[in-house]
Amino acid sequence: MTGSHAERVHRRLVAILAADVVGYSRLVGQDEAGTIARLKALRQEVVDPSIARFDGRVVKNTGDGVLVEFPSVVDAIDNAVELQRAMQRLNAAVPADERIVFRVGVHMGDILIDGDDILGDGVNVAARLEAMAEPGGLCVSDAVYQSVEGKNEVAFDDLGELRLKNIAKPIRVWRWRPDAGETWRRAVMAPPKVEQQIKFCTAPDGVSIAYAVVGQGPPLLKAPNWMHHLEYDWQSPIWGHLLRALAKDHTLVRFDQRGNGLSDWDVPDISFQAHVSDLETVADAAGLDRFALLAISQGCSFSIAYAVRHPERVTRLVLYGGFSRGMRQLGSEKLAQRAAAEEVIIRQGWGQNNPAFRQYFTTRFMPGATKEQMDWFNELQRITVSPGNAVRLWQTANNVNVVDLLGRVSVPTLVLHCRDDGIVRFEEGRRMAAMIPNARFVALDGENHVILENEPAWPRFLQEVTAFLAADDGGEGPGA
Repeated sequence: MTGSHAERVHRRLVAILAADVVGYSRLVGQDEAGTIARLKALRQEVVDPSIARFDGRVVKNTGDGVLVEFPSVVDAIDNAVELQRAMQRLNAAVPADERIVFRVGVHMGDILIDGDDILGDGVNVAARLEAMAEPGGLCVSDAVYQSVEGKNEVAFDDLGELRLKNIAKPIRVWRWRPDAGETWRRAVMAPPKVEQQIKFCTAPDGVSIAYAVVGQGPPLLKAPNWMHHLEYDWQSPIWGHLLRALAKDHTLVRFDQRGNGLSDWDVPDISFQAHVSDLETVADAAGLDRFALLAISQGCSFSIAYAVRHPERVTRLVLYGGFSRGMRQLGSEKLAQRAAAEEVIIRQGWGQNNPAFRQYFTTRFMPGATKEQMDWFNELQRITVSPGNAVRLWQTANNVNVVDLLGRVSVPTLVLHCRDDGIVRFEEGRRMAAMIPNARFVALDGENHVILENEPAWPRFLQEVTAFLAADDGGEGPGA
């Protein structure tokens, strides 16, 4: 019995709420003193009083966030929704790029007690759920949902079983959205099933290409960009929101380009023409007759080539963050030198857990990213592509030139570009749109090359793309 009682681990079952500020680094970068002062005032006037009303206990503050425990799951949910509703009202009069917006995750689990702190997987799950929540929204585990169902008027969407980073087993996740009516329910993932179907096809040169099909509705083929992974992207806070939004009303088909993800890595040819050929191969293998085509970044160039070759098959063309000329084709010695320097960085540091390398590429691709998004981006580098293939793909993109094809695009085209894009200059997107006959151009306020759900540009992007694709009256589904 010696020391047994004193050394016994103390546990208890509680509801754990994790919350943080979306885009906090960006806000601090804009106005450090003002942001900190506004957040402090919100904590004192809104957040902490709400937590106290529902008998919550603040376990720790995390700078831009808070970890809270509640004895009641119902109270935890009611607190989360009250907070988000209050912030929605307060932000109505605040400019979009200055708003303090929270995202919240709630889990019910067994925790370890360490003085005033709480530890364990329950805390980790709550933090991962928080990272998945939409700005102003809430994600909860199935344990929480089952406990509160029928006990309040909060309506949740079932996201199905998802794998959360560093959590061993898949967890069924439910989501509440800030724009949801209290009795409104609908499937926000790809109906009728969350699961995507991953298949393989073979390119003319024998390379195996992995592609995925998910959702229902008019077909939409997403061309691949620089690096991606069919399984990893679906769950990531970098691409997940975009993919789920596209699959909600469409049959979404996307693929890992050669040298990437689940497609063959050991390939002799990673050229522009090979990319166009792979697009043709996947469209045929998926049984797409007529379809909308969406491209991001370097995917825009070979999607333009495909649309010129096959105008009878492409109903609508959406180009985001794209370019018709790579860095080595712009006639700038400075940009050519930068391209060469970045090739060296990729070759030497790709996939390594090197803070300097991670900071360089993350800052350029998405300077407004959260820590969670940065971590996912770093992991994406490691698992998606080898250093050698990353260099080859980078070289292909830097040497592309489809300027002569722009005037031959005959399908309805929407071009979107962020004004302060750090990878592809805004002028390149605008120039590309000007050279495509009758193309519509949308300038987005933002600095991220990869458009994230926690930035003001995302709602505008989604609104414009959804409306543009809705006007498509010629698509036919797979197998047509």
